[in-house]
Amino acid sequence: MQTTPGARQGTAVQICNPSAGRRLLFVLVILSGSFLLFLVQPMVARIALPRLGGAPGVWSSAMLVFQLLLLGGYAYAHAISRFTIQRQAWIHLGLLSLSALTLPITLAQIPPPAPGWEVLWVPALFAATVGPVFLLLAAQASLMQRWYAAGSGSSNPYRLYAASNLGSFAGLLAYPFWMEPEMTLGEQTRAWALGYVVLIAMVGLAAASCWTACDRADTSEPNQKVQPMTRSRLLLWLALAAVPSGLMLSTTTLLTTDVMAMPLLWVIPLGFYLLSFSVAFSDAGDWARILSRAAPVPLLLAGGLAMISGGQANPAIAIAMVALLFVLAVALHGRLYALRPPASQLTYFYLVVAAGGALGGTFTALIAPVLFDWVYEHAILLLAGALLIPQFALLPFLGRFWQTGQWAGTVALLLVLVAAILAWRLAAAVEVGLGSQILLLVCAMTVVGLVLIGKRWAFTAVLALLMLGHGGLSTLELSAAGARSRSYFGVYTVQVSDEGRTMQLTHGTTMHGRQWLDASRRHQPTAYYGRSSGAGVVLAQAKPDARVGVAGLGVGTLACYRKPEQNWTFFEIDPQVVHYSRDGTFTFVTDCAPQANIVIGDARLELAAGPSKRFNLLVVDVFTSDAIPMHLLTREAFDTYGRALSDDGLLLVHVSNRFVNLAPMVSALSKAAGWHGRMRRDTDDLGEGLSQSEWIVLARSKKRLDHLESASPLPWEALPPAASHAWTDDSASLISLFRH
Repeated sequence: MQTTPGARQGTAVQICNPSAGRRLLFVLVILSGSFLLFLVQPMVARIALPRLGGAPGVWSSAMLVFQLLLLGGYAYAHAISRFTIQRQAWIHLGLLSLSALTLPITLAQIPPPAPGWEVLWVPALFAATVGPVFLLLAAQASLMQRWYAAGSGSSNPYRLYAASNLGSFAGLLAYPFWMEPEMTLGEQTRAWALGYVVLIAMVGLAAASCWTACDRADTSEPNQKVQPMTRSRLLLWLALAAVPSGLMLSTTTLLTTDVMAMPLLWVIPLGFYLLSFSVAFSDAGDWARILSRAAPVPLLLAGGLAMISGGQANPAIAIAMVALLFVLAVALHGRLYALRPPASQLTYFYLVVAAGGALGGTFTALIAPVLFDWVYEHAILLLAGALLIPQFALLPFLGRFWQTGQWAGTVALLLVLVAAILAWRLAAAVEVGLGSQILLLVCAMTVVGLVLIGKRWAFTAVLALLMLGHGGLSTLELSAAGARSRSYFGVYTVQVSDEGRTMQLTHGTTMHGRQWLDASRRHQPTAYYGRSSGAGVVLAQAKPDARVGVAGLGVGTLACYRKPEQNWTFFEIDPQVVHYSRDGTFTFVTDCAPQANIVIGDARLELAAGPSKRFNLLVVDVFTSDAIPMHLLTREAFDTYGRALSDDGLLLVHVSNRFVNLAPMVSALSKAAGWHGRMRRDTDDLGEGLSQSEWIVLARSKKRLDHLESASPLPWEALPPAASHAWTDDSASLISLFRH
């Protein structure tokens, strides 16, 4: 035991002797805690998917809960930091041990949500499932840094935050690439529980290493002056933490809307977000300085694309958005690190950072979907980032001019006006698709923006104008015309297409159906549902008195295959989609199947709750945009479908997808269930208004399937080789099914 030299007279600060072993122990404890913390996030979301489906909002809701629990963890760490190290250790170890009694993790049983209340119900489900252990793990990083700072001669404790985020990053990568493909959910939860118990033991060792340290709460650095906590400084901390957090979620929304809700895509933006802390919270800081200086360039080039409707479906733009997230997060977190307080205020600093993260998550996950009918929050957060990032002028004389030049304000205003003219020309070029002009005008606006680096308001104004000119005006026009709507399940756009001949529904960037506006053609099947498609062939052969169930309404195109004596039931999870058929936007259902029953809710849950053998034909067409609700393609789901079908019933599954080859998985599921199947690829000689499609039809009896095929006017083919593993609710991974 020794007393810190230079401590205030009468205020002895007891500290423990440092050692390389002690430093390594704290690094391992912090890294392990963060590894478990971020391993559990995708795991819990994956456990919940059978109840929540594949909506992009699921992960945003999950992340919001995790951020709020993280805030609670930091608040807890800050609250107990006023006690002695011994008392902190007893409290923390006791609570960790009590929370271990809730393991292994199982999904909380709470009543299902009423339609439209998913935005609150999903966070409640996650909080009830993983709340206690997550909150305590969330406290680990700041609490362990506080304990480490008690050591004599301990180096900068903030550096351990980099270890925390490396552990988090490792946990995120470990789940989709190791744990999910190799373990069932039951094995995952048991392995995680074992890791949690090991962590408790490691925390005990860390506590023992400081057992005699700091028998008083005061561990402030005697030679380091504590700056007063001003309101402006607090607000700046909050903003610097909130913007990257919100951007991480909005980038995730852009990715998952048109690919799939799966851990691999969930963790990409989150992983880069966490990695930005490791880069920024470093004393060396070389990469942080380099990326901070370079940040305005990708912000103009990639951020200028942020308001293009459907731009995120382009893989190159999606990659650019993720890269931009990382660069901006490093720049903003680097500025946050530069404004850090002394170690005596460490837990308070992290509490404010967590509060900022929760604010950013709340804005993106809860407020923006209510305020906006499109993902405008992404563009807003990019503009906020432009106002907050460190700005270093490209040339020294420009920096001096923008700071002290007599005519700086006037010149900046003139350059913004030039950018406005260029943006107007750019919008006109985008409307008619003049590629060379678009490139030239974007380059010109980028040059103007680069010249204005160092004049924050002017630089941000040029970025906003670039967004508006490069697709933003047309995006705003669709919103102003009332062509868009937004629900928990995504963004929908209804607009006239095909040179004014059809009305089309788009979810994200995926067309979900269209209807001819010409009265003589309004009942003609379109898109993926033409008469030559698998759906068209099977429905045309259905018995006159068949009972037909359709999971997924879309615009209701299939309704016009209904025969007069048939009984039809549609299952649709999103009330907004049902609204389009009931308000006359699309008239397939009202014209062709006015007596059809429309059930609002998750198709799998509704089928499981209904009577057995209720349908002769069940159509599964439930994909949200191009996302895959994995819980509808598992052995348990197919057991539910089989129960709902009559003995000679047919199961028809729509497997068209741009990114994932689903046919081998359906083949594996049919093989596991003892079903027989055929596949219909409708890709050649398509008629007007039709789209390429792939459908699979399954039957329990080979004789029933042979009869269907022999009566079909169009050829069917054998199912492709089955995937090596048929998905179950307990074990599923999409990695092997990606199209090359």
